[in-house]
Parts: sequence; C-alpha cells; structure tokens
Amino acid sequence: MVKIHPSVLCADHGNLAEDIKRLENADYLHMDVMDGDFVPNFGLGTDSFTCVRKHSDVPLDVHLMIRNPARHIRYFRKLGASIITVHPEADTHIAGTLALIRELGMTPGIALNPGTSVETVKEVLPLCDHVLAMTVNPGFAGQEFLEFTLGKLAVLGELAQKHNFALCVDGNIDADRLQQLRPLGVTNFVIGTALFRDGDPAGMMQRIKDENA
Repeated sequence: MVKIHPSVLCADHGNLAEDIKRLENADYLHMDVMDGDFVPNFGLGTDSFTCVRKHSDVPLDVHLMIRNPARHIRYFRKLGASIITVHPEADTHIAGTLALIRELGMTPGIALNPGTSVETVKEVLPLCDHVLAMTVNPGFAGQEFLEFTLGKLAVLGELAQKHNFALCVDGNIDADRLQQLRPLGVTNFVIGTALFRDGDPAGMMQRIKDENA
C-alpha cells in the first residue's frame, strides 16, 4: 500500500501548527534536518520538532542531511523520530550508525543522492528497513525531477524485494509522478510543494491512497 510522507519543510512555517493539524491522515511526517555544510541550506530545528510533536501524533520520518550524524541519533530519538535516514557520504562508519538507530528502537534508513550509485551502498542495504532515493539534489524544495534517477529506482525496487526494505522517493513528487514510480517498486512518497500547493493536503493524500489501494 502507498504511504505518504508530507514534507514539513514545505509547510507554511508562519502558520505551522495549523498546517500540521491538516496532515492527520499522513503515514509519516518527513522532517528534513540540514546543517549548511553537507547540503547548502539549513533545515528544521528543535522548535519545528516541538511544534510538530505538540500538534500531531503522526510518526516522524527524520532525514539527516548532516555530517557525522551518529553524534545526534539519540537527540533525534528524544525529539520523537520513528525513522532516521542518514547519508553514506556523511558518515565514515555507516554500518555502526544504522545499528545504533535500530538498537534505540527506530527504523534505520539510508539516503541516496542523485549522484550516489547503488553499488556504493549495496553492502549495507541488508541493514536498512528504509531507503530514501533522492530525485532532486538535496537541500532545496521546488527543483525539477531528475529523470536519470529512474534507472536507479528500478534497481532499488528489485533490491527492496530481496532485502525487504521500504523504498521511498523524495523530490518533486506529485500524484502523476507517483503513478509512474509505483511500478518500479516505490511504496513510500515524500510529497512537499505539490501537497501544500493543492490547498487540501488531507484530501489529496486520501485520493492518492484510494486510487492506489
């Protein structure tokens, strides 16, 4: 079944509490954390997590676009993370970090940038329950979908069956793109700009789920 992860980064942060309340039928809330170093932008901070947790019980899918993420795994667990996804380029001991995430009771995930090949992470895929494939360069919302990532998604879809991980995509995803990617084995979708631009994010999510039940 399709699972939808609204990107909180794309919400109206001047009215974040109300936007979060409109997402109660989401499967996860996607929280992008950026350090201004690993990616050229700064993402969600402690206040955003506090607001989200105050106004929603939806599980948090935390995408750490930061260097040396292992230092902060326990901290994000305290902030309410259910899934933590890290980048192999940002962590010299990625297997240990994935093991720590699992040990602390969360779902371990790995993220692949558009230019990151499957070959570079194939050894650790059995340690993951969640794989996030970026279809835009990480750091900024509203970019164009990178068509060359489709081949990688097809490969990951096959590996998802073999290793039993959820395959998630993030990067300019809308209802039409979702229909294109589902046959490749993608089950989880981060939706940001398209969801909030719709004006009725709960309705859009329900329509997607009904059409892909």
